[in-house]
Amino acid sequence: EKQEPFASVLSCADSRVPVELVFDQSIGHVFVNRVAGNIATSEIIASIEYGVAVLGTRVLMVLGHAACGAVVAAIAAKAVPGQISALYRYIRPAVDEAGGDLEATIKANARIQARLLTDSSPVIASAVKDGKLSVVAAYYELASGEVALLG
Repeated sequence: EKQEPFASVLSCADSRVPVELVFDQSIGHVFVNRVAGNIATSEIIASIEYGVAVLGTRVLMVLGHAACGAVVAAIAAKAVPGQISALYRYIRPAVDEAGGDLEATIKANARIQARLLTDSSPVIASAVKDGKLSVVAAYYELASGEVALLG
């Protein structure tokens, strides 16, 4: 009847990353925000802030995943149709940090986006400071189904 999520997850829109199934959760337990490349845009930050401030989520995870097409595209930085290239600017810092290695870039992107969430949102930063929220980055391996926390 109502949602009571204990966690918020910023995940890629990739259909191979079904967050509730990955973490063996039913509806109402995870506040999932999905966008290609699991990037922290203003709209995504606003949604996550709702989860933190109104729903009381206690964990915020940015979940990158193996073979992320958005990261592949950002590394290639080629002209693409429509607005797909609008994602590149959010992922570019990870490409620069990791030197274009796909897995390293995906992991760097998850860490960078997690940091951006805390740095860009007074709601998230305050919850972290008050000990009400933990922000973590993680990597989902498609082949094995395993999630690893990133340092």
